[in-house]
Amino acid sequence: MSKCGYCGKILSTKHAFQIHMRTHTGERPFPCIICQKPFSQIGNLNKHMRIHSGRKPFCCDVCQEAFSHKLHLELHIKTHTKEKPFSCNICFKLFPEKSDLNRHMEIHTVSKPFSCDACQKAFSFNSHLKLHLRSHTGEKAWSCNICHKAFSKKSNLIRHKRIHTREKPFLCVVCQTSFRHKSHLVRHRRAVHANEKPFSCDICQESFAQKGNLRRHARTHTGYKPFSCNICQKSFTANMNLKRHQRIHIGEKLFSCDLCQASFAQKTTLENHKRIHTREKPFSCHICQQSFTQKANLTRHKNTHTGGKPFLCGVCQTSFRRKSYLVRHRRAVHAKEKTFPCEICQKYFGSNDSLKVHIKTHTREKLSTCDLGQASFVQKKSLFCHKREIHSKENTFSCVVCKKSFSRKQSLGMHTSIHTEGKPFSCYICLKPFSSNTCINRHMRIHSGEKPFSCDVCQTSFVQKGNLVRHIRTIHTKEKPFSCDTCKKSFSQKGNLESHKRTHTREKSFSCNICLKAFSYKRSLNAHVMKTHTKEVDGVGSFHAHAIVE
Repeated sequence: MSKCGYCGKILSTKHAFQIHMRTHTGERPFPCIICQKPFSQIGNLNKHMRIHSGRKPFCCDVCQEAFSHKLHLELHIKTHTKEKPFSCNICFKLFPEKSDLNRHMEIHTVSKPFSCDACQKAFSFNSHLKLHLRSHTGEKAWSCNICHKAFSKKSNLIRHKRIHTREKPFLCVVCQTSFRHKSHLVRHRRAVHANEKPFSCDICQESFAQKGNLRRHARTHTGYKPFSCNICQKSFTANMNLKRHQRIHIGEKLFSCDLCQASFAQKTTLENHKRIHTREKPFSCHICQQSFTQKANLTRHKNTHTGGKPFLCGVCQTSFRRKSYLVRHRRAVHAKEKTFPCEICQKYFGSNDSLKVHIKTHTREKLSTCDLGQASFVQKKSLFCHKREIHSKENTFSCVVCKKSFSRKQSLGMHTSIHTEGKPFSCYICLKPFSSNTCINRHMRIHSGEKPFSCDVCQTSFVQKGNLVRHIRTIHTKEKPFSCDTCKKSFSQKGNLESHKRTHTREKSFSCNICLKAFSYKRSLNAHVMKTHTKEVDGVGSFHAHAIVE
């Protein structure tokens, strides 16, 4: 029997006494021949050597996952048995390991003897304090030998290097998916296979697979936004949202589409964009089975079934189905904020981006040019719509009632009013009703005589931009971008192409309300009514109101 002179511990053998003394003296006589890391016991060195050799002799009987240490296997088995033998005697929370319980007990004891002199933040361990001090000193002792990026922790450098090597050492034994970080693998197992959500919100009881997600969620209740943009002072609940936002200011677009070379600031935006090419719609409504490319669109759609209007105006208590409608309402009704004036025509705008787009109508600046033709556009969005409508002939937006497809979401919205018969906007001069605010603004130019769209070649002016585009194609460029798939005949206007297609299909979409005779063209129906039925009805004017197609 031997007694330790430092701590008074009694050891049964001389060998055990020698090993114990090394914990006080710091002696480590057994170094690794590969990485030179020293150990106090030869058994620990043998365990360490398995890292270099890759040997994992301890295998789980349930899922066949292998481990280099027996202790790691024992910890892993508890994920299958759900065994949590260690209980907190204060709050009775259960833990699978004693070390987890010891860490938890620090919450109750609040024993944090190591304090930072700069910000007075306290820590339970001296090692944690040392790491924290680097946030004040800016010390980054660990540098990447490939891109020279520096880190305050060695573990962060090791994780960073996997970006260059593309190494994903953490493998899920269930689905064989590999991950760059162990935390990602743990997160994957919880969310996908175990469906485990151990972190619960005390206020609304919503559960999360990760503690960080719970922390971010809690800020939705408190309204706390600790991450602030140093350029525009906008605040965010999560640091990753701030980093994503800052790309708007620097113009950084890291994510590029392989098919059309369009670039995006966010990876999720790129993934949504790719579905335009693949026509994939993974989000489906369980009520009407309509599918959507984005989850946010499905969420908005569900409100059409439930009648929900979750966005409430704090001033007048009006509720809205979409957040964008609420923002628009606040600006137009309450704030009436249009703080960005155009120095040329004195027109005011609600945002600086809208002002920049408007200024290009004065300068005639067209930065985006179609690489398939000679058309150029003020906005990149207009170029994208042009390519989809003219060259690729993609009709992404489909009407749920009649299944008619449109290349633009705005066109679908205007078309939908045909089915709903909703025309809430009326002209205050002639009282003619319209389905959208855009239509009534266009109509008002008839009364005012305004013709804002002017031809650069002959200076002819037009009420509508579409009329200007048709004029340029017909008179100046002779461009005919719309071609028939059957006979290859080309047309300058899409409407002319649709009329021409009926000569092949023999379709007769326009029928007379009186004799039910059908016609291929609207003009043929109107001519038929005027010639055949005008004498059959008293009061020609009243007859025209319902018989002649407008």
